Order: sequence, then structure tokens, then C-alpha cells
Amino acid sequence: MADLIAYFSRRHENYVSGTIQNLNVGNTEVAAGIIQRLTGADLFKIEPWQEYSKNYNECIAQAQADQRRDARPELKGYPAETGQYNRIYLGYPNYWSTMPMAVFTFLEHFDFAGKIILPFCTHEGSGLGSSIKDIKRLCPDSIVKKGLEIRGGNVQNSEEEIRDWIWKSQK
Repeated sequence: MADLIAYFSRRHENYVSGTIQNLNVGNTEVAAGIIQRLTGADLFKIEPWQEYSKNYNECIAQAQADQRRDARPELKGYPAETGQYNRIYLGYPNYWSTMPMAVFTFLEHFDFAGKIILPFCTHEGSGLGSSIKDIKRLCPDSIVKKGLEIRGGNVQNSEEEIRDWIWKSQK
């Protein structure tokens, strides 16, 4: 069986190491690329039809409003199926102590019963928040392994940390 890396990532203005920086590639996408290189897993980017603003402050206001109304944004697409995948590496930035609502949409679209979900999160001090609890609630019949928290400002230098996490998660 194959592995899948499903991730949500946002480029443009982001909060990184205490300042707003313009990123050509989002931090979670960088981490997903490292995981793909180390595992050979298939990549799938979770993308809502309506993208968040390029402006950081507008983006966080939109994300917080989505969370308050428990929104499930429509996605641009989905993998054809998840049946051929045993392990799902699930990546996202921490948005208001959990995952972006587009990740909720993705998880609710498939039956992950019997699948291994390996969450990885980029953040600037808030870690995984309540996202593991949310994944377990949305995918009660899956096996949710220990998640990986990666500081967004350190993601470019996180290959060793990611390699270690992958190795430990296979035990």
C-alpha cells in the first residue's frame, strides 16, 4: 500500500519568527515536500475554492470567522480515492488552536477507518492545539499517531526532526 501526504498550506503574508513575512511557498508545503522526499508518498494539496486573503491580518480574520461559524469550505478537488493508502500524513498550519476548516472538509469527505493518520503542524508557538482531538473526533475508526509540531520559522531546517518523527511513527 502507498502513503499519502494531504496538506493545507498558505503562501503570501505569514507570521514567521515574530514578524510578517511574504512567503513564496507556505511553511506546511515546505514540510510536506520534505516528507515526500523522505518517504516517496503521493502529495495532495488541500485547497478551498475561495482562497484566503494574501494579506495576513485579513487572512486571520477570515480564518477566525470560518471557525466561529464551523464552516466547511468547498475544496477545489480531492484525491480520486484513499483506499490505496495505508498512511495519511496530514499537514496544516495551526489556525486558532486547530486546523484550517478546509482540512475538516477534507477529513469529512472520506472514510479513514483502519487508516493511520500522522498529523504534522506548522506553528509559531501554539503547537498542535486541539487538532489531534478534532482529528480523532472526525475519524474515530482511524489510528491517529503522535503528531509533529514544527516551528514555521525553522521549517527549512527541520529535515532531521521530520526524519526522526517518521522513523518513530513506524514503530
